[in-house]
Amino acid sequence: MKKILSFICSAVLAVSLTGCSDFLNLSPISSANEGNFYKTADDFEAAMVSVYNTLYTIYGPQCLPSYYGELFSDNAWCNETAGDYTDKIQLSTHQGLTSANAMALEFWNSYYTCMFKVNNIISKAQAADFSEAKVYEAEGRFLRALYYFDMVRAWGDVPLVLKPVTATEAYAMGRTPASEVYAAIVEDLTYAAANLPAKSGERFKGAATSDAANTLLGKVYLTMGDKGNAATVLKKVYGKFQLESDYAKLWSLTNKNCKESIFEVQYLGGANNPYSRYWAIFTPLDNRSVTAWGMGANQVTDDLYNAYEEGDPRRDASIQNGYISASGEQIEAKFTVKWRDDNAELSGLTEAADNNFIILRYADVLLMLTEATGDASYMNAVRARAGLGAVNYSVDNLLHEYQVEFGCEFHRMFDLLRLGDAVKVLNNSSKHTSIKSRDELYLPIPQYVIDQNPEVIVQNAAYK
Repeated sequence: MKKILSFICSAVLAVSLTGCSDFLNLSPISSANEGNFYKTADDFEAAMVSVYNTLYTIYGPQCLPSYYGELFSDNAWCNETAGDYTDKIQLSTHQGLTSANAMALEFWNSYYTCMFKVNNIISKAQAADFSEAKVYEAEGRFLRALYYFDMVRAWGDVPLVLKPVTATEAYAMGRTPASEVYAAIVEDLTYAAANLPAKSGERFKGAATSDAANTLLGKVYLTMGDKGNAATVLKKVYGKFQLESDYAKLWSLTNKNCKESIFEVQYLGGANNPYSRYWAIFTPLDNRSVTAWGMGANQVTDDLYNAYEEGDPRRDASIQNGYISASGEQIEAKFTVKWRDDNAELSGLTEAADNNFIILRYADVLLMLTEATGDASYMNAVRARAGLGAVNYSVDNLLHEYQVEFGCEFHRMFDLLRLGDAVKVLNNSSKHTSIKSRDELYLPIPQYVIDQNPEVIVQNAAYK
């Protein structure tokens, strides 16, 4: 297992931060001798490095889950001034968002570029004739389901690509109805759950497992409105993990892959390693004190800060309210400290931090079980960890608990869309938006994508 993780860490940096230039980038990492390559488990293990590397693109600090899950919601606002900052401000304010938004195109390209790699390994594994091939296929299908789940919630109907395709085929593909995308996601996760080991038998730290597949499947079923099936699959995970006794320990650099973690993106600190960038990017812009620079992404709103009940320790474990500048001045600014790494080696003005990123954890299972069953005892177990008293089940209480338990972890917008009146929440927030309908909470289909084949790709209603 150490050999596999070492291989992944040494190989990943060269490709983890590369950009994606156009829709459905169809070139594999290397086509040299590909026809003779996928023969043994060792071949597939090498190829899986590239597949797992896609997590760095999809779940990095400036990815769709980050900017749509947090910045698009009432939890965060944008204080960036570099790159496509005007496009990010449009996501934050819900003003001026059009099909020309550069971030929407970047997200779209990232998913389909990564999807090619995932589909490639799935296709090769399905054709392989050794017993371990099902595990590689299942890992690929878990990632494919995870990525399509993000996409269908953010865009609605999206082209459903389930195999490596040629450029001609790619641009001829129209948007697949969301119902069919969800059906494919369920099929992938059902296969993954049946063919992957449990977390206790994971192949290496960060590998997909049956527990991760069932947890994600539960969230998919809830999003589809199927509480019965959600409860069934979530109960397969219930009791197999434990909440950390201290919420702050979830973010400790010495407690990575903790007993609460179900699926976690692996990083290794140091400038020459696949380091994480959340700490550098989420600290206040040009602070020169908390971090070497600070990008000002996903700055915490008063809405999130004030959502915490009095005495809830999760607030201070999640958010710092102000800092002292290099000149000794008190600066008012709220920002997340979940990925703090004060001793990180610098890579230029970026902290080469050692934090992992948890995509799925046990508190999510417990809150989703309350959502699926109406039984508040699961939610109250999460509250008890924070030293808070029990509450009755209600959608408002559950939404509150999701917000303060997972603040800044890329959940908020998805939870609002699934459980609450997202339009009302945003319009009543400190952002003072004037959103009129749910249609405005989908991202626009990038104009570049439509221009490739305007007779096939149709724009979302709010952007026509």
